[in-house]
Amino acid sequence: MNSVLLSTLRLRFDKHPHRHNGIKWEDVLAKLEDSPMKLQSLTRMEETGGEPDVVGLDNASGTFLFFDCSPESPAGRRSICYDHAALNSRKANKPADSAINMANEMGVQLLTEEQYRELQDLGKFDQKTSSWILTPSDVRALNGALFADFRYGKTFVYHNGAESYYAARGFRAVLML
Repeated sequence: MNSVLLSTLRLRFDKHPHRHNGIKWEDVLAKLEDSPMKLQSLTRMEETGGEPDVVGLDNASGTFLFFDCSPESPAGRRSICYDHAALNSRKANKPADSAINMANEMGVQLLTEEQYRELQDLGKFDQKTSSWILTPSDVRALNGALFADFRYGKTFVYHNGAESYYAARGFRAVLML
């Protein structure tokens, strides 16, 4: 069990109670102790700058949701295109990886548009950066992908070619525990 990570998660949990009203740390800890693979995914989220925190509980399934809560898109997951197909389509100046590949390797998923908007209800995130979000298949079929950010007091969702990448664009993840 990664005691350093658990301490970090506990401190973050205590510092931001508005993110997880009604959720007890002891319940989260019990789930973490029973889920070494999920703990490994949280470790990767933390190592890449995501600052994961509990943001909700699905009462029907008892599943806790962890979102990346770093103020800006996680630094260790930027300058990447959307997915493997986009990465392969680039002939020159390829990024090192893609958001979907990295998320799969980490055992997490990109935030959906709805989840991204829920995150923005908890604070102001991506005021200087942007984050790829899970893109509907019909948009992706047309070589597009979606990203979002927070500017001018509002959450914006935009489109871009899936093969594009920028130093200030990464992705935010969700882990279901």
